[in-house]
Amino acid sequence: MFAVLRDRTYRHLFAAQVIALVGTGLATVALGLLAYDMAGADAGSVLGTALAIKMAAYVAIAPAVGAVADRLPRRALMVTADLVRAGVALFLPFVDQVWQVYVLVFLLQSASAVFTPTFQAVILDVLPEERDYTRALSMSRLAYDLESLFSPALAAALLSLITYNWLFTGTMLGFLASAALVVSAVLPKPAASPALSPAPPAGGARARATAGTRLFLAVPELRALLALNLAVAAAGAMVTVNSVVYVREVLGLPQGAVPLALGAYGAGSMIVALVLPRVLDRVPDRAVMLPGALLLAVVFAGLGVVTSAPSGGWRRPALLAVWAAFGAACSMVLTPTGRLIRRSAPPKERTAAFAAQFSLSHGCWLVTYPLAGWLGSAAGLSWAVLALGSIALAASLLAAGLWRSEPSGSSGPARVHVHADLPAGHPHLVGAQRVSTGWRHCHVRLADGLHAHP
Repeated sequence: MFAVLRDRTYRHLFAAQVIALVGTGLATVALGLLAYDMAGADAGSVLGTALAIKMAAYVAIAPAVGAVADRLPRRALMVTADLVRAGVALFLPFVDQVWQVYVLVFLLQSASAVFTPTFQAVILDVLPEERDYTRALSMSRLAYDLESLFSPALAAALLSLITYNWLFTGTMLGFLASAALVVSAVLPKPAASPALSPAPPAGGARARATAGTRLFLAVPELRALLALNLAVAAAGAMVTVNSVVYVREVLGLPQGAVPLALGAYGAGSMIVALVLPRVLDRVPDRAVMLPGALLLAVVFAGLGVVTSAPSGGWRRPALLAVWAAFGAACSMVLTPTGRLIRRSAPPKERTAAFAAQFSLSHGCWLVTYPLAGWLGSAAGLSWAVLALGSIALAASLLAAGLWRSEPSGSSGPARVHVHADLPAGHPHLVGAQRVSTGWRHCHVRLADGLHAHP
């Protein structure tokens, strides 16, 4: 898996991602403690609102980025986003009102909505081979997991020496280092589109901004991915929003135990990310992603037992085990996602497709974040567990119904099929599967009626 680090450009970009994630992890811990200082037992509500604002920024900004990213210098786009994030992090330690947190979170995450889809599309051009790209996806998942594990541990150590406000300084330094590494990388030009790839969508900026979303709605596997995103968001929101409430209010532990709980989630996810590359060489993505989503519903049942128990020293290790299981199941769903999108979008539309995934998946978090915070604060954690667990179960079953069985592994024999849900006269048709070129659903121009070419 680590062989992809021999590529200098990828090595620099991966290092930029890791360092920025460490800074983000420190900010996550600090925001939770800041919310607790401001709101006490209602910290979940404050944090849920802040994270909902974060998701709103992602949903609003990412499609616009997908529409213009191919027309702008990608290095300049990512560096500018990093500098904006560093500037916002600089101001976070000085806030003393809840509304100030909301404003700064929106600015910070708007910049992230610019950086992340652009970064994902660049990696496709840096490592065009399917095997290398699969390894890069696992490395990226591993980076997120290491951040979930290392950043809380680092935060716990730092909190024994300094106040949490200083953690935001680490966030700022992480973004500055990320910008420097992106500047040092030599980025390839975007992949040329094959002959069958469509012309840019007609209709101006609005059509370009919605091209990725229309692709998601046209391809059954991508529709299933939307449901899987909702299942993951239900679990992730419970962990992110209510970890501080479980640790401080339910278990009565000190603030240093908060990063340990978040670290358990990262540890579970990291273990799965290390194992998956070999697994995905032998089994199709569907056989990994759907069981992972169904596992989330099972873990919610376990969390319900921990939440409803009135007391007992067993609850602390049980909570850590539940958080680790959530991390493992989420990693099963998220790690193969880039492979699925790559095979479902022609090269010319990959930036738009990744931007759509970024926006639509975070639209799911926009629902689950405030639900986890507000419902947990108003009605109690048991009701939040029941609601989000029900969402995870329903979304998993919906994904299983939408996603047809794959005839073989991730690279089966080429076949042609027509999606009947595209009406006659539609400017593009998602149809032919071209595994040999590395993308599964190619777009072809309509001539007289609906047709598809192998």
